[in-house]
Amino acid sequence: MNKATTRKVTPIRGSRTTGAKRSEDVRKIRYAVVGLGYIAQNSILPAFAHAKNSELAALVSDDSVKLAKLGKKYDVARRCSYDEYEELLESGAIDAVFIALPNSMHLEFARRAARAGVHVLCEKPMAVTSADCEAMIRAARAGNVKLMIAYRLHFEAGNLAAVELVQSGKLGEPRIFNSEFTMQVRDPENIRLDADLGGGTLYDIGIYCINAARYLFRSEPIEAFARTAANRTEKRFAEVEEMVSAILRFPEDRLAAFTCSFGAADTSSYRVIGTLGDLRVEPAYAHADKIVLAVTLDGRSRKKIYPKRDQFAAELLHFSDCVQSNREPQPSGAEGRNDVRIIEALYASARSGKPVALDLDSPRSRPDIDESIRRPPVAKPKLVRAAGPR
Repeated sequence: MNKATTRKVTPIRGSRTTGAKRSEDVRKIRYAVVGLGYIAQNSILPAFAHAKNSELAALVSDDSVKLAKLGKKYDVARRCSYDEYEELLESGAIDAVFIALPNSMHLEFARRAARAGVHVLCEKPMAVTSADCEAMIRAARAGNVKLMIAYRLHFEAGNLAAVELVQSGKLGEPRIFNSEFTMQVRDPENIRLDADLGGGTLYDIGIYCINAARYLFRSEPIEAFARTAANRTEKRFAEVEEMVSAILRFPEDRLAAFTCSFGAADTSSYRVIGTLGDLRVEPAYAHADKIVLAVTLDGRSRKKIYPKRDQFAAELLHFSDCVQSNREPQPSGAEGRNDVRIIEALYASARSGKPVALDLDSPRSRPDIDESIRRPPVAKPKLVRAAGPR
């Protein structure tokens, strides 16, 4: 019998969508964090302190030093290697996994969890291929478990305020989206530069630009065109491109253009230009900084600053709420699959030199201001045998 049909979780009596007061005695959702690299140590593990419906119950890694030091730091007794993953899934000690592994490993660990009736919260990109994304969706459906992709900005107030402003009509008809997301990735051993692990600029940072264009335009692109700069003269770019510039054509002749790079100074911004005004968000994709929203209407500009928040706690709070109340989480597997399909089309366009047509189903819902979840930032933790994104 599938564990998903036998493991009972007490529903929340009244969710955020009803406005009713949350029950204080509902059992927390117990998580195993799978993979203890930079994003797990810097952001996911500390976030449990601000996610009161979620419990850090297990750690999974093949690094015994990480397991020992982080297990002690966060008071987690259950510590497992990857070889012990199946035993953990079958133990009944966890309700969900937060997968923070290299991109190429997402499918395997998500599918095994779903088969065991364990819910799956997975870092983006969802997978390396759209076929893998489909397999993850099928596995979640067959296992009767929830599947969510960790798009933290779907809960961040500054980005959601930009969505609300575009939808309000104050900018007129939205016509143009422009974005840059660049950084220097200097360490040749960084997984972002390893093609076998699902590295590459589009998978790692370009996906933010793609997703932002989709949620701001509230539609799916119908054509993709891209050019890459390989820069094979530098050893660090032996397997992946240095940068990509892309154009996505949306219905109603709207255009989204962006450039992402692993070989340029730090930038992170997007701009939406409408027939009556424009907005700019900078830094647009940050998880460890304040976000500034600048709006220009009738020649007059104003700015609003959104302070740094714990964006990962917001993901945990939403996903645990969905498990407890038996609601479908958003962003869903369909959201993650669309971004990967677009990435595949952009790389295909770069290879052929021609635009690639897209025919994507729209997800059932898109982020809006009602999804904003604000939790205070966490202090930057000391990392254990983990390097930052540089």
